[in-house]
Amino acid sequence: MLGGSFWVALFRNAISLGLMLTFFLMLDRPKLSMKKAIWCYGAFGITLLLLYSVWYRLHAVSFVKYAPLSSLPVIGVFCTVMSREAVYLSLYKIALAFYFFSVCTFCGVDVARWWFDGNMWVDIAVRLVCFIFILCFTWTKFRKQFLNGVDFLIEEMDLFSAVTLFVSVMTGAVMAYWPNLQGFSIFNMVRAFMILFLVGVLQYAILHLYIHLGYEHYYQAEKELLEVNEQLLHQQMELMRESEKEAARIRHDARHHVLLIKEYVQKGELEELLVYLNQYGEDIENYKSRDLCQNRAVNSILSAYDRKAKHQNIEVRIDVKLSEGLAIRDIDWIAILANLFENAIHGCTDSGASEKHISIYIAQKRNKVIIQCCNTSGPVIFEKGLPQSGTGGGMGVFSIRKAVLRYGGETDFAVENGQFVTRILLNLPA
Repeated sequence: MLGGSFWVALFRNAISLGLMLTFFLMLDRPKLSMKKAIWCYGAFGITLLLLYSVWYRLHAVSFVKYAPLSSLPVIGVFCTVMSREAVYLSLYKIALAFYFFSVCTFCGVDVARWWFDGNMWVDIAVRLVCFIFILCFTWTKFRKQFLNGVDFLIEEMDLFSAVTLFVSVMTGAVMAYWPNLQGFSIFNMVRAFMILFLVGVLQYAILHLYIHLGYEHYYQAEKELLEVNEQLLHQQMELMRESEKEAARIRHDARHHVLLIKEYVQKGELEELLVYLNQYGEDIENYKSRDLCQNRAVNSILSAYDRKAKHQNIEVRIDVKLSEGLAIRDIDWIAILANLFENAIHGCTDSGASEKHISIYIAQKRNKVIIQCCNTSGPVIFEKGLPQSGTGGGMGVFSIRKAVLRYGGETDFAVENGQFVTRILLNLPA
């Protein structure tokens, strides 16, 4: 810090706080509406700005030593509470905001001390230029890329990565802001900028690493979805071929039935004719294709996997109450129901139980669709609330969650009384 009056400190603090809060908000999806969030951020920023400026007024020496480090937990707690993102993601954005705050501070202070004999107005001008450049770059270039990959960061980030980020940032901050090393010298200036440079490279590398991993999982899930879709189409074609064969058989036998009916009529054996017609009607019903619901996409998917499960001696109970024309894409029905049924079949076959069963319940209630699947299951390993595949795959669950999130829905996986239970809630678009 290069000194100055209360109002100079107020303006300098406004630049720093404005950078951190604005940068975080640009990359955030807040709990409140954006308009309300801006008001809350503004009120918090003004309050914190006044408190820090008063601190500078009362004791400038302690402010210079401890204000930068103390701002990190204060702003971090507020931003985390305001955000609806995972805590790990909020920690990462706070780390980025604090990093850019450090860059602005050191650019301003060291440029002023190196070339302009510590002129405080040069310090403020350099900070302001850095402030505008960082926010403009974030808004025009970085924000879109970050928000497009934010779901991948949520999926991939864990406690280890969050701790790694914070340890790197806090190590850099402690070394850069160490109170006894703030005197101006070539060594201190080079040391500070090298630390900030290495921390920046580390954060940039981690960001792209997780986004890359997320894209890899995304494309793997899309590939699996296409394979499931192809498998479903083959099963549907097999159903159609069997239906055509059955229709040809019925047409072939129809002339024999007509001749027999004529024989009963000519002989006046009406009671025997009635018995025969009842038997013939039952025979037709037995070969009638099973309609599970009015929704053609759901009916096709469930029918195909119902046959597959019964071929493996699995008892299946299906209760579906859906209408046609729901605002859910057929490809999303495939992602949800095909993977759900496929996982249930694998769970039954891997359980080793003598009696295996699958129960599926689907219902529409106003603008929501409720899906519940229970199946016989053995022990299941969970990680972060998600079941892990024993074969090392697990992309089916990823595909289900991805399709559910498209409709702002929720998923829940649990083991209850020896059964694996999957619950899904979908919000129908208006």
